Amino acid sequence: MAGHQHLEHGSEDPLYRQIYERFRRAIANGTYAPGARVPSVRNLASELQISRGTVELAYDLLIGEGYLVARGQAGTIVSPSLAPQQVRDSLQRAGTARPVARAPDAATESYPPPFQLGLPALDLFPHKLWASLVTRQARVQSRLFAYPNPAGYQPLREAISAYLHISRGLDCSPEQVFVLPGYRGVTGLLSRTLLRPLDELWLEDPCFPPSRYLFAEMGARIVPVPVDKDGLSVAKGKELAPHARFALVTPAHQSPLGVPLSLARRLELITWAQQNNAFIIEDDYDSEFRYDGRPLPALASLVATGNVLYVGTFSKALSPALRLAYLVVPKPLVARFNEACARLHDGCPVLIQGVTADFINEGYFARHLKKMRAAYSQRREMVIDSMRATFGGRMQYEDMPCGLNLIASLDDAEDDRLLAQRAKSRNLAVEPLSGRYIEAPPKKGLLLGFANVKSEEKALALARELKVAIEAD
Repeated sequence: MAGHQHLEHGSEDPLYRQIYERFRRAIANGTYAPGARVPSVRNLASELQISRGTVELAYDLLIGEGYLVARGQAGTIVSPSLAPQQVRDSLQRAGTARPVARAPDAATESYPPPFQLGLPALDLFPHKLWASLVTRQARVQSRLFAYPNPAGYQPLREAISAYLHISRGLDCSPEQVFVLPGYRGVTGLLSRTLLRPLDELWLEDPCFPPSRYLFAEMGARIVPVPVDKDGLSVAKGKELAPHARFALVTPAHQSPLGVPLSLARRLELITWAQQNNAFIIEDDYDSEFRYDGRPLPALASLVATGNVLYVGTFSKALSPALRLAYLVVPKPLVARFNEACARLHDGCPVLIQGVTADFINEGYFARHLKKMRAAYSQRREMVIDSMRATFGGRMQYEDMPCGLNLIASLDDAEDDRLLAQRAKSRNLAVEPLSGRYIEAPPKKGLLLGFANVKSEEKALALARELKVAIEAD
């Protein structure tokens, strides 16, 4: 922090608030530019000779209000989308208004890049409400300054348990819920608790790439299992690795093809797991955002035995910046996971967990999801209509009733990797569908995120820009 001046311990402003204000000023005067890395919690606490909890609380406030972005092991940085002049304006008004991101001038300047996958609608995040909940938690919770429970903040575990009971039919106690720092935190805890060297793991083909790399890094032997219109082929999995110890599936909305795992396949998978004493890792990917019909029940709600480990995150429903995920484990494994958490996991920031618990318990989360579903349904249709108007019959659009992405399917003669590379050269964050395959014959297509396309005019402009990009020599 600029100057690292001593804090005023006798001031009416608490220490965390002084740190918070100093960072706001440092960002406003350019000491910390957008994207600049800030000191680690440990280093700043040591330099200022204060507790790490105090610095964490200040950082949590700054993250919650959009000034900083947590990047896990890569550290914490100033939000790349901040405009220092707008921070200065907010300081001059002596208010607590959140910073305002730069308005994008064109695709080459915008953040996030158009068609970015895996992001919720940043413009729909309830910043004002969230900031008020952050302030309230910081004022009333003295426990925020203590070391967090590695398994998770109890009120949040209770809130998640109640939410899953209503929304996904899971009969789980709060003690079965473990709160972790993002999807990487989930895979790390799972692997270190249950995975043995060279254990075989069925993985959908095509797949969500981080799943493949994270479990492989932990020592799993990945067994790619083809996906068809009914989801993962259990019969093919049994043919390839009949005694695999794990099966990782995205049954609500297969990533990236978007097909749900049929009920027959779900029951077949559960039967295989029970007969082979195997674990099913259920990544309930995008289950919150279904636009047509009712979702099939979660796998974990269909089985009373201890074979299914249920994974969810708040990255899509709220924001990936929160770095909050959760793992629901069978009752017989609770003690084992508690022990592993105590050894391996420092816990997530209690302030963010407390705010999220309040957000769920006070009904804001349910209302937020309802608002987001309506907005995403509209934005999806805008993007599809604009793509059809621009590309005609060159692309076909998969009917995916769930999620935040589209697949624009191409003829097999097309090189989707080349087209995606051309799009990225113009800052359009398009990905090739074929790049998600491991061994199965790949389908050709472009993966497009639609969550941050806010208007028909923007959708049409982006479709035209994509056409120019992919038709360039």
